[in-house]
This record gives sequence, structure tokens and C-alpha cells, in this order.
Amino acid sequence: MSSNADCFVVLPVNCASDSLIFGRNAEDSDAVGGLGVSTEVCYYDVSDVLEGKTDGGAALEPSADALRVILQKPKPALWGGDFGANERGVVVSLTWSDGEQQAADSDSLLGTDIVRITLAESNEAEAAVDRIGALVAKHSNDSAKLNFIVCDPTAAWILSSAGKVWAAEKLQAGWLRVPSGGLTVTTTIDKSSDGLDTAANFAAAHDAEAQAPEADWCGPKPDGDGDGSYTQQDMFETLREASGAGSRAANVSMLSSKGSSISCHWFTGTPNAAESVFKPFVFAPKPRISPLTQVQPDAEQTLLHSLHANRKPAALEHLRSLERSCVDELNNYFSLQDHASDELDELLKDCVEAEVKFYR
Repeated sequence: MSSNADCFVVLPVNCASDSLIFGRNAEDSDAVGGLGVSTEVCYYDVSDVLEGKTDGGAALEPSADALRVILQKPKPALWGGDFGANERGVVVSLTWSDGEQQAADSDSLLGTDIVRITLAESNEAEAAVDRIGALVAKHSNDSAKLNFIVCDPTAAWILSSAGKVWAAEKLQAGWLRVPSGGLTVTTTIDKSSDGLDTAANFAAAHDAEAQAPEADWCGPKPDGDGDGSYTQQDMFETLREASGAGSRAANVSMLSSKGSSISCHWFTGTPNAAESVFKPFVFAPKPRISPLTQVQPDAEQTLLHSLHANRKPAALEHLRSLERSCVDELNNYFSLQDHASDELDELLKDCVEAEVKFYR
């Protein structure tokens, strides 16, 4: 199994409300035409986030304090995910994985496992980087190559690993696009495996097709002067312009650290951002998300995915209007509140079910 995603990071200096904004287009060749692999969105409370069997087969280590997690899965029946966020405003994403094919009885952790475990146990981005490094060093398959992005409201990191060695770079540029298709940490190494030669180019040493992060951008571009004007709606449009027929799903996280402590995570749950709408999730007291974003027994796709694939063209215009209204209403709410109350418990559920009404 491989995982590829085209990712965009805008640091707080360029974002509205001093928030960090992260965007991700998951890619899958089988998603052409909006029919192939179905992406799931699942919520886990502290009681079940570390329950079950990992995708790589390694046993889970006990954890005293788990966190609530919203997880996106690249295909049904996986334990882990390729993107997720936790209630402390930490986001972890796979941008690329390779060489993870292995036997079912393997004693390893896949990149998807590492995403879920790290989110369940990390209070901030730097701690998440350390946790990923420890999991890679102990449990990664010797043939595996993985590339992660880790963010919280104040910082973003890239972490690349090959086998059981890894290197991480803290992002300093105001905005950056991290392409899929290879390792991306090169010669700037701020954290790494013990004994790693930090003078060498990590990506080039371990991956012949390494791709460095680039300045290329799509859609509305962050202001280079740091005027703090970039918004989550701008990121929606960036992902729409960057997406294509092979885009499996897209998501945007607005990680807030000033004024409001409420971070918001937006999911399409459907292929091709240019043909989809984003639905919001926040860590309210008792979140409930729609079963329409999960693959039910004996099904191959989520019901949201299936209905979206058979939609009428006119539905998209109406849904985009609802999306814009939702953004405005939530921004107003966040400007007045410093926590998510129980009135937002069913936010994602309500938005998914409102979308489906346009497809039936």
C-alpha cells in the first residue's frame, strides 16, 4: 500500500487570526472518475483511539493519557489513517509512503499506524515529531520509506524516514508546498535518529526520486510580506486548483492559537476537491459524525461517496453557497467563543447530511 498527497502549509505570519493553515490533496490513481478508493472519516474518543490491531501487526504499547482523534483513512478496514488531528490542535499527515508491502503477521508499524498512535499521544508538534521518530526507530519496516508533515498552531515540521532512520526539519518559510512522490528532508536537519550524519543530504541518500519542498503554488497565494490575510477559504480554492481526476479526498485544518482556542478541520470525504465541498469538524464536548462517512459492512464505498458520484451537476452550485455560509458562521462563532460548546457536537454530521439531501 502506498500513500501520496500534495500538501500546502501556511504559517501564522501569513494567516488570518494568527492561525496556521494546512491543506492536503490525497492522490490515488484508482480514484479517476470519482469511483475508485473510498476515503473514510472516523472519530475516536480516548477510550477507543488505541484499541484494535495495527495495520502492520505490531502490538500497541500502553499509554496513560490518550487524546481524542479525528482520522481520515485511505481505504476501508484500515486501523490507522493517512491524515488526522487531535483535540490539542496537532495535525499529522503522510505525504508519501513506499515499500510497506509485508506479511499479515509482521511485527511492524505502517505509516498509517504511526499517524494514529502519534495523534493519540502528542500534545504539540515537536513532541509528535519525537514520537514518530521513536516509533520509526523501533517498529518501521526496513524497506519502508515515509514522509510526514506535523503541525500545531505555531509550528510545522517535515519528517522523512527510511527503514529505521529518520530526519526532521522545522519549517521556516512563511508558506510551502510539499509535493508527493518522495522524501523531502535534505540538508536542513533539526532533529534526527541518534548518530545520523546530519552533514549528508538525507533524502538523496535514501531515495533516488527525492523531491524537495517547492515554492510552486496553486490558487490564492499567501502574501510574502506576512500581512495575515490568508484564510481557510483560500486554501479550499488552492486545493481545488491543485486537484484532478486522481484526487481521492481533500482536507484543510485551521489551527488556532490566538484569540480563539478553537481549531477547525474541514473534510470533503469525496474525490476531487474541484467537484466537492468541505465540511467542518471541531472537538466539541461529545462529537458525533455521520455514519455516511464510513464504509458499512458488505459495502465498498461510503454512502456519501456513492451518492456524490451520481450527483446532478446543479447540486454543486448550491452546496458551494452553503459552504461559504458555513465558513462565515463558524468564523463569527470562533471570534466570540473561546471553546466549542455542545451545540457543535453534531457539526460534521449535520453538514454531511445536508449535502446528501442534494444528491438524493
